[in-house]
Parts: sequence; C-alpha cells; structure tokens
Amino acid sequence: MFADRTAPGADVQSLWRNARSARCEAKTCQTVKIPTAEAAAQSHTARDAAVQTEPSKDAFQDFQQEVQVDYTRLLSFLQRVEDTVIKELNKNWKSHAFDGFEVNWTDQDETVLCLHTLSYPEAQDQNLQVTSVSWNATGSVIACSYGRLDDGDWSTEKSYVCTWNLDRRGLNSQHPDLVVDVPSSVMCLAFHPSQPSLIAGGLFSGELVVWDTSRTEDPVIWRTGMTDDTHTDPVYQVNWLPDTKHRNHARLLSVATDGKILVWREERDGWLALAEGFAIVAQQIPRSTRLKKVAWGEAAMGVTSLSFSHLDPGVFVVGVEGGYSLRCSAMAQTPAALPQPAGSVPLRAPAELAFSPHAGPVYSVSCSPFHRQSCFLLPPSPRNLFLSCGTDGQIHLHSMLQTQPLFALQLSKKYLFCVCWSPVRPLVFAAASGEGVHLFDLARSMQKPTVSLKQSMNDCPVYCLEFNTKHTRLLAAGDASGTVKVWQLSSDFTEQGPRETSHLEQLASELMD
Repeated sequence: MFADRTAPGADVQSLWRNARSARCEAKTCQTVKIPTAEAAAQSHTARDAAVQTEPSKDAFQDFQQEVQVDYTRLLSFLQRVEDTVIKELNKNWKSHAFDGFEVNWTDQDETVLCLHTLSYPEAQDQNLQVTSVSWNATGSVIACSYGRLDDGDWSTEKSYVCTWNLDRRGLNSQHPDLVVDVPSSVMCLAFHPSQPSLIAGGLFSGELVVWDTSRTEDPVIWRTGMTDDTHTDPVYQVNWLPDTKHRNHARLLSVATDGKILVWREERDGWLALAEGFAIVAQQIPRSTRLKKVAWGEAAMGVTSLSFSHLDPGVFVVGVEGGYSLRCSAMAQTPAALPQPAGSVPLRAPAELAFSPHAGPVYSVSCSPFHRQSCFLLPPSPRNLFLSCGTDGQIHLHSMLQTQPLFALQLSKKYLFCVCWSPVRPLVFAAASGEGVHLFDLARSMQKPTVSLKQSMNDCPVYCLEFNTKHTRLLAAGDASGTVKVWQLSSDFTEQGPRETSHLEQLASELMD
C-alpha cells in the first residue's frame, strides 16, 4: 500500500524577471556606449609654421632699408652735452660712496663654522705641534708644518710638512695628500704667491728649504745648506719677495732669533745664495725719551716676526724677543755693528724707530693692508697702522708715526702667538692665544673680541693663523695638539661696509688725539 518514490521537480516560470527584462537591458555601463576614434591632432588638417603670423613682405623690405641718421644733428647734440657728461663722470670717479663695496653672490651665513679638522696621526703620535699654516696661490690647498715650540729635543727630532687639497673628492682629514719628511723641526712655512706648488720652510737648524709639491719623489728644489751665511738660530718666519731684476725669479726673506734678516736668491744646482741682509743690534736702535730706560746692550734682539708696510714696500716692522716692535727701512745703508762680522755679504742696520714695548717677547706683527687713495694727504693712513701681540697677552694697535700705541687691549692672561689682519675688512683682525681663536670687529667693540672660538676641548694653545685671500671666508688655525682647523667665517666678518676704510682712518685719528 505504501512505497518510496521520487517525484519530479516543479518548474514555475518567473513573471517578475520577464517583466523587468521588458523594461531594461543588461549593460556594463550606466550610459549608452560612447563612440570614440583616435586622431593625431585635434584638427583635421595640420601645417608646420616657423612663426605664429605670416611674414609680411612689406616689413621685410623695410628692415632691409638702411637706417637714415642725421649726423649733423647728432654731432651738435654730442657737442652740447659733452661738458656735462664729463663733469658727471669726474664727479663719480672722485666719489667714495661705494668704497669697499663688493657684490656678494654667496649665501649669507650668520655663524662661524668649523669646516675641516685636519691632522697627521704619525706627527701627533710624536707629540709634534702645528707651528705654521699657509694657503697656496689658488686658495684650495692648505699646508702645515710640524715641530715644537715648547721644551723638547728640537735639533734631532724628525718633523713633517703636510698638505691637503680641500677641493679634492673624498678628502681624508687624517690622510694628507702629501707628506714631506724633514730631518729638523720646521718652524715656519709660506707658499709661493703665484706658483701653487712651491712652498718655502724655515728650520730649527737655521736652514731654508723650498719644496715643489708636484714632485713626489724628491720635492726639495732649493736649500741654503749650512754655511757661514746661514742663520745660527731657528728661523721663525719666511716670506717670498718679488725680484725686481728678474721677473721670472723670486727671492726669499727669512728672520731668526740670531737677530738677522736675510734675503736669498736662487742659484744653480738647487742652492740659495745670500743676496743681502740686515741685523738688529741693540746699540744701534734709536732711543726715545718716551720709552722706559732699559739696558740696551743687554736687551734681547732676536727677531721673531716681520711684516711689510703696504704703503711703502721699503718699510717693514719687526718684533723682537726684547718686547719691542721696530720700524725698519730696507734702504738703510749703515753697517751693522756686529761683534764678529761673518758671511759673504755685509749686513746693515735697518732700525729707525722703536715703539712702546710689550711686557714680554713680541711673537707677531701685522701691517694693515688697507688705505685710501688720499692717504698721502690725510695722515694717519690705515696703511700706516700695524698690530702686535706677545707673551704679555696684549694686542697693541700702533701708528708708524708715533711710539705710543693707539690702544692696548689685554686679551688674555696667557700668551698670544699670532695676530693677523683680515684681507677684506679694514676693521677686522684675528688673534691666536693659549685659549683659542679670537675674532675682532672694531666697528662693534674695541674692548673685547666679537667671537671667541674654542679650537679644542682641552683649551690647547693656538700657535698660527692665516686668512685665505682667494676664498675670503676661510681661516686656518693650527694648535699644540697637532690639529689644523679650517673655519668658515660668517658674513659679518667678510662683507665690507660702506666707507669702512674711512672709518678706520677716523678711528686712528681720534685715538691719536
């Protein structure tokens, strides 16, 4: 009666779907398909043209026609205005409104930054100090000499001269581009003013050596050797001088604590020969009633520094161990009264005037490089000014026209080793002390430095400074730890203000009064 059975499925047609299909269509977009076509340009036709407008034949013909000039009327006009134009040109030429103004194309920097810290580890391992720094003629290479300015066996200790090219890619601050081994301590050095590869150095032994940094095998090209003409004491400064007789040659000037100032010329076979010389003898220094009475015969006359006047190349200032700065003349003819004259060339006594002394040896002097065109009529010219510093921690600003300093600034209780006038700003100079680097702007203050820079964390003495005359924002400083730091100066120290040279002249006049 009952049995399992599978019934077929029921199929009911949807009326809803049929009704919807009648009203709409299945589509992939909301609107009717848009017809499109590809074309290379928006217009149906295209044509190349060199100009936006069609050339005019009339205009072309007008251009070819010669311009008509009424030369008679032009000449008459020029004759009428000639006197007025010349008068205005002369007025502009004599104006000092833009004295010292230079367009600055570099970015403005408000702070002094340390760009590079350079050192030679092998020299530092020997506890050698940086005794001198110098920039080459291009301003891109910095050289330093290693030696000792404190206690030590100077005569037998090996030292070095190192150079770095700051423009070189991959500069390694602890790996110099060139290292020259020197058998004696190098006390000073100076690059040639126009030949970037030549550098002269003065040694503790009293010798002078000239190296060619382009020769890596044997860079020594000239030297004095040890002769009767050679210094008998350490050489503390060396300068290149132009040779007036031979333009392609240069002469070298050296000063040492034996009291001699010697000028050397190039000889064949790599030797330097003595051309002329001077000697600072105590008894031949002019006395002044304004100076304190001293035992002139006992005063130490060892020369430590020298700077040439930029007003008169025949005048120079020297600093001596006795604490005096002396104005000297290269034209002097008086023979030096040496107890034992020796050498191939007779030495002369150049001292003309002794300035009020420091309370200790003078280590550095620097003549101002600035002047006005009318300086001969309006003394004292800024080019008659010079700075000096010494172991008493003072900086003296002097005029070459009087013995007393215009002002004396007690900068430090420690020694001052170097003072250097800025090459671009008449009112700016730098000083190196036992505490660091000090930058002065006399437009801001005459009583204290504008900026004081710490050369190192342990306040080691800074022995040498040199401004870069090509890249004027760079200042190099070498210290007792064997490190050279290259400082980038702020815009305040490198951009000369209007009539700044006149301000220095006015300042000097007020101080003299």
